[in-house]
Amino acid sequence: MGEAIGPMLASAVAVGLSPLPLIAVLLILASPRGRANGIAFTAGWLLGLAAVVAAVVAAGSALNPARTTPTWPSWLKLALGVVLLLLAARQWRERPRPGRVTAPPVWLLSIDRLTAARAAGLAVVLVVAHPKTLVPAVGGAASVAAAPTGDGGKAVAAAVLVLLGSLGTLLPLAVHLRAGARARHALAEWRAWTATHHAAIMVAVPLLLGAEYLGAALSGLT
Repeated sequence: MGEAIGPMLASAVAVGLSPLPLIAVLLILASPRGRANGIAFTAGWLLGLAAVVAAVVAAGSALNPARTTPTWPSWLKLALGVVLLLLAARQWRERPRPGRVTAPPVWLLSIDRLTAARAAGLAVVLVVAHPKTLVPAVGGAASVAAAPTGDGGKAVAAAVLVLLGSLGTLLPLAVHLRAGARARHALAEWRAWTATHHAAIMVAVPLLLGAEYLGAALSGLT
């Protein structure tokens, strides 16, 4: 089981550090229907991430029935590493400049009008349509699929990947549900910190993970 968990930890942390779902859930929890929509958003995130991870693990395991060390994960990580480095470069070029105001995404402006169903749908979209979440999720799931371990070990590793990748939504929801009104100050501080540093996170995380993927790919192929 350790052979499956170890290689995917960096990918799981990268998914969990994605600022957009954290910003979204913090704004949702501060909205008039915060509790219901926050639960729906977190459930949608968990289901969406679990679906992506399960699909990749199932497909990858089918490509490696003999439990050997295949080469396809190295080629996949080579491609994903290049994508991540390109994403980091684009994010750096588009970083906020001093004195310039960047318009927020349209979906952020409609947070207060979300229903529970739309909150869950937004979470799924942020998993499957946001490259900085989808790419590390696929990379981590590929590491699990390629591990020389049994189906039980892969299932546990996949669950750990989903859990770690969901901490950015689970932790704010847990604080909100446990502390109620007393959590507003803490969640507001999280929102302020994330708003201040999200641009740096969205450059640093894909840059570091992309370099890690390229290193692992080159090591595996040579």
